Amino acid sequence: FEKKGTVVVDAGHGGEDGGTTGVHGELEKDINLAIALELQRLLEQHQFELVDVEYVKEGGTFYLRAYIDKPEGITVDDCETVSREFSDRLDEEDFIEEAYIMEVSSPGLGRPLKKGKDYKRSMGKELEIRTYRPINREKEFYGILTAYDENSVTIDCEGGEMTFQKSDIALIRLAFDF
Repeated sequence: FEKKGTVVVDAGHGGEDGGTTGVHGELEKDINLAIALELQRLLEQHQFELVDVEYVKEGGTFYLRAYIDKPEGITVDDCETVSREFSDRLDEEDFIEEAYIMEVSSPGLGRPLKKGKDYKRSMGKELEIRTYRPINREKEFYGILTAYDENSVTIDCEGGEMTFQKSDIALIRLAFDF
């Protein structure tokens, strides 16, 4: 919602930032943390998971985006419910001084793996991994997730097992098979 106006709900956002830029550095982190904590309380009441929160500036407009999920998937009605309830809490707490647009959406099919539960849920499934730098002249890899820990990810590729350091991974998500 724009602080004084628009509610945007989207149950199909892909979760990729499309060139967003952070706002105010440390202030952005403080706002994200305060908002995430408040949003988490609301989501627990509905048994939803908070996937991510971002506060960004795009083309002169500030956006507050919350990505939510649940095991059976998020609907537009779920996004609308969270958006309306959270908008009331934001007005009470007034975390953000600037006018902004709030968006609540599902993380979508292109959801990156970020948390331990994302990796656990993806064990035995095919992943797409993109690295920052080429490995054997390749930057894109596909394979079945066979192992992970806090520092690394192992996939079974057609050419054998490959282990990647998480710090070398630009993007990791479930592979699309259309």
